[in-house]
Amino acid sequence: MMLRNLMVIFLFILVAIYLKKFLKLNSNKKVLKDKNLKKISKKNLNNWMNLTKKERYNLSKQESITYFDKRKVLLAEIRKEYKKISKGNSEKNIEEK
Repeated sequence: MMLRNLMVIFLFILVAIYLKKFLKLNSNKKVLKDKNLKKISKKNLNNWMNLTKKERYNLSKQESITYFDKRKVLLAEIRKEYKKISKGNSEKNIEEK
């Protein structure tokens, strides 16, 4: 009888522990779906801090990649425009002489 009661208590404790871990896991997944964090800002700072370290790292890494891509495109446009301007200036100098 005593052994049976101990087994029931032990099983109850195990079920409670696994249930707690399961609910915690699901809440983390729910947080990611609800937040839709694309950029870090003052408005979503609390949401950002609720993410795990790995999730924050991945989001900032992705943001950094998109920033560098935009920067490359902008620099290419600036170079192209500079070439047009410098070519126009050199042609004007030739015509003046």
